[in-house]
Amino acid sequence: MTGPRNVLAVIAPHVGGRTTGAGLAQLFPGDVRVTVVESADEDPVALRSAHALITALAPVTAEHLAAAPELALVQCASHGFENIDVAAARARNVTVCTIGSSGAESQNVAEQTFALMLALAKRLVPAHNALTSGDWALPRLQGSLTELSGKIIGIVGLGRIGAEVARRAVAFDMTVLYAGRRPVPDETAALLGGARHVPLDDLLRAADYVTLHAPLTDETRHLLDAERLALLRPTAFLVNTARGALVDQEALADALEKGTLAGAGVDVFDPEPPSAALRLLRAPNVVLSPHVGGVTRETLIRIALAAVQNVVDFLAGRAPRDVV
Repeated sequence: MTGPRNVLAVIAPHVGGRTTGAGLAQLFPGDVRVTVVESADEDPVALRSAHALITALAPVTAEHLAAAPELALVQCASHGFENIDVAAARARNVTVCTIGSSGAESQNVAEQTFALMLALAKRLVPAHNALTSGDWALPRLQGSLTELSGKIIGIVGLGRIGAEVARRAVAFDMTVLYAGRRPVPDETAALLGGARHVPLDDLLRAADYVTLHAPLTDETRHLLDAERLALLRPTAFLVNTARGALVDQEALADALEKGTLAGAGVDVFDPEPPSAALRLLRAPNVVLSPHVGGVTRETLIRIALAAVQNVVDFLAGRAPRDVV
């Protein structure tokens, strides 16, 4: 591409907005003009002249794409792409990419998964809250404390992040089951403690801990609905650090309130930020975090570098990575 190269960086307010966008803009070479906004329609002139658009969890709709005649690339600063109208992009010959193969988020999402699992197993939140109010809760809590060692972990989606979770599970002496569209190669399964591929419903029936690492698509939306949540044992825990809409949040609140599920660790919501009226926020035996699984200092640097490099490569005529 010759002449000025225009990039629109759309950074949703709940992930840092203009402040985060300003730091990202500094990573581009000087011959790239970067405009930072918090929604794609905030600056119609910049949208109309953009050759590439980076989005950090901000929607890019068919209307946005129609208003951007120069646009050739939409780069998601994430593994997910559910906020993009991919069909509309395809119809306009606009390439959509993620940062999936960079592994930028894998380490921290895996760590957050285990942070939630351990908090649930050790009842850290109720123990902390009791102590700060002067309540020595040991006699009340000790009957519900449990271990990870010797338990079965069921991983839904054994991609890069799921594999990082599996590696850590092996270190905790857990048995690894996983569900997905296809089995991983035998040598990969062997490196992950002999991870065994099983149908999703069988995984839900068997696992002590179920953790979600699947992308959000039309097929996986509410993948865990009321019927599937009912397959989980009353002693099982569910952890979601992937996308909120993979789970029917109302059905999950029902299961927790009825005691048919031991607990849930949730880092992602639908929508984000969640409404204060969301029942899940007040359900028993939950540990909640505000989508922090991909936003450590180290992770943000890796995400920004991966996204910017892909855009720079594309604008220079090189093949981009992780095309959806």
